[in-house]
Amino acid sequence: MEPAQWLADYRGRLERAADGARQARESLEHAGATAHSPRGEVTVSVNAAGVLEGVALTPAARKLEADALAALIVTTAREAQRLAGERMADVMAGYLGDGPALTQLTRHLSPEVVR
Repeated sequence: MEPAQWLADYRGRLERAADGARQARESLEHAGATAHSPRGEVTVSVNAAGVLEGVALTPAARKLEADALAALIVTTAREAQRLAGERMADVMAGYLGDGPALTQLTRHLSPEVVR
């Protein structure tokens, strides 16, 4: 193979990799999740990393005891984090494919998210 052709092929691969990384980054920006408690008293939103971004309570939440409400918030937050982790894993699987890199990224996710 001619050096010029090899260089052109290499540049093409680099451009495709950069495009894929850009698409993955854009997808991850929108990979957060929102979860609602079973009866709707609590809504929790997290970003793609599972970091809490918001908690909303309905008037029905006021009827709950403090400990019950706290537990409901935690449970709902965990569900939002699970959903965000699932979305993140899907995005990264499309970028990385199934393999060791994806396994490394998803090793801390809940078992139902990991492929």
